[in-house]
Amino acid sequence: MLGLDLTISYNGTPVVHGAELHLEPGKVTALVGPNGSGKSTLLRALARLHQPDSGRVLLAGGETHTVSAGSPVSAAELAEQGVDAATLSAREFARRVTLLAQSRPTPGGLTVRELVEFGRHPHRGRFIAGDAGGAAIVDRAMELTGVRGLAANAVDELSGGQLQRVWLAACLAQDTGVLLLDEPTTYLDLRYQVELLDLIRELADEHGVTIGVVLHDLDQAAAIADRIVLLESGRVRAVGTPAEVLVSDVLSSAYGIRVDVDVDERGCITTCPIGRYNTRQRAPRLAIA
Repeated sequence: MLGLDLTISYNGTPVVHGAELHLEPGKVTALVGPNGSGKSTLLRALARLHQPDSGRVLLAGGETHTVSAGSPVSAAELAEQGVDAATLSAREFARRVTLLAQSRPTPGGLTVRELVEFGRHPHRGRFIAGDAGGAAIVDRAMELTGVRGLAANAVDELSGGQLQRVWLAACLAQDTGVLLLDEPTTYLDLRYQVELLDLIRELADEHGVTIGVVLHDLDQAAAIADRIVLLESGRVRAVGTPAEVLVSDVLSSAYGIRVDVDVDERGCITTCPIGRYNTRQRAPRLAIA
């Protein structure tokens, strides 16, 4: 998936300026940057939820379903041979691309399974019976996200973290080759954050899914991303591997605060923003006899 020279505005004010973004099959691309830098806006433009002022969004032919991994396509090849997303019908596009948005209404009167089944809508005709294999895909999506035990529960009785996982299950049930995730770890506790990040890597590595994910946690981005795109003030500031982008001087400039970066012996990158609390003198703890 390729976004070419995308300029996007809100109420006539440009918020993304000439951005180029290449999401590769079987790779995880993380979008990071300060609040208001254009991360979510750019992701929504890729999902056709925000019309760009200029530029194009292209899809490779292999970006259809997660059951078959398309061969990697270079940005140059995609620019020449890719399908313009704007030319696809809503149903055709929804068979190729799905988005886990940052905010969604909580539907009332539905069970968890019924909500997850909505993810099958692009693959159905007028009748559910026409969706061969759909029930198994829904079961698999709920299993992967840890919500199968909640299948009969009412959606409006779930916690924020449970609901987040149910919406992710609905996205997986859509069974697309491109998965866009906007701050997917929101509301999740530590365990489910880790399990979600593991799932993202599994989808890319084992199923060849093209994944673009907006993350605020730089350490999470470093842990799961093959490529990181750093945005600042609506422009792409840096693109590359985590080691190439998550550099102290680059991050400090982008975020307007000192950010220290450490790489341990395993190659794991950790970032530490430095505020007054990092440097203040702490009183020694009293020993307890």
